[in-house]
Amino acid sequence: MTFSLGIVGAGQFSGQFASLFQAHPGIRDVYVTDLLPERAERLVAAQHLAGAFPSYEAMLESAAVDAVAVFTQRWTHGPLVLQGLGAGKHVYSAVPMAITTEEIAAIIDAVRATGLTYMMGETSQYNPATVHARNRIAEGAFGRLFYAEGDYVHDMDLGFYDAYRYSGGERWKATASYPPLLYPTHSVGGVLGAWQTHAVSVSAIGVRDDRGDGVFDRSVSQFDNDVSNATALFEVAGGGSFRTNEFRRVGYPSHIRESRFRFFGTQASMEQLATVALWQDKHGVKDISELLEPRATLSPGDPSLAHVAPKLRAAFTSGSAPVHDRSRLPREFDHLHNGHEGSHHFLVDDFVTAVTTRSLPSVNAWTAARYTLPGIIAHESARQGGVRLPIPDFGDAPEV
Repeated sequence: MTFSLGIVGAGQFSGQFASLFQAHPGIRDVYVTDLLPERAERLVAAQHLAGAFPSYEAMLESAAVDAVAVFTQRWTHGPLVLQGLGAGKHVYSAVPMAITTEEIAAIIDAVRATGLTYMMGETSQYNPATVHARNRIAEGAFGRLFYAEGDYVHDMDLGFYDAYRYSGGERWKATASYPPLLYPTHSVGGVLGAWQTHAVSVSAIGVRDDRGDGVFDRSVSQFDNDVSNATALFEVAGGGSFRTNEFRRVGYPSHIRESRFRFFGTQASMEQLATVALWQDKHGVKDISELLEPRATLSPGDPSLAHVAPKLRAAFTSGSAPVHDRSRLPREFDHLHNGHEGSHHFLVDDFVTAVTTRSLPSVNAWTAARYTLPGIIAHESARQGGVRLPIPDFGDAPEV
């Protein structure tokens, strides 16, 4: 069985995924649409796609499209996903799932009612540190896991200014102030993607920005936000806690590693920094950096990345790490570009496999809710000065 896919949004990110979807043997045709038609046409021409639609609505009305992949501005995903499901299309969505509890609930209800496939493309699900921790937790190597940490440390100066200018037009500063805790899935998903639990409460603190350049300025912000850095402490079901950092003003080389993780158990622990990762137990320390280090498959100077801000190109060129099991991937991917520490190949294959076999993808609607909703509640906690708030849970995914 094969199916056709419509890509929604022809920006810097979607082009990298378009080529992977097109190469996958489970995909028949790839179409694209964008609010700026010229961008869609350029992507069609550059990658020899099946064609462009003049609007998302036209794409959804077409019988030629079986599924859609949403790569639009991060606060727009919820409504677009619901439109797609409502039109009878399977949906892949970039992160985050949505930005309100109500949108998340509506997506879960729509998936349950339609039986269609929904997947959120959270890159940390296949971050090498998360993969390794997930494997070691399954083996019982940590003993009882009781604490973890996840950081998404990406300074605005390292590519984000260029990215927001590209996507935001003349009013880019209004959207560049997007609240850090409403983009939580890289840090939360990296922890919960290994630790099979969910967050039940949170207390968070935000740091007001003082750059004074109109970004993270409440008088300019579309989101009434002046916080650029935020920290959240979560309680988890079954006992234990984890902490996440979402930093946008930070002296740290995010082009080397923007997401990093630590896990602590009663028998062992694991810690990751920008260039080193360690496994530790009561007897000593083992350097596992090589095990978690992806080998680049594409040069940052490759012409296909000319439209991507130079400081963001490293995120699109990483290959696979030794800890990744590539045996399930189609051979067509063996020499294609990868990205975000080797996650892109696995995410594309997860979605295509889920649609063609009618199985649940790794980051299905219920899992996506557990990766996204903690940040939404943490954002509210920070706005209330750190008050501890309960986090709703929509339960485990139903068995297929």
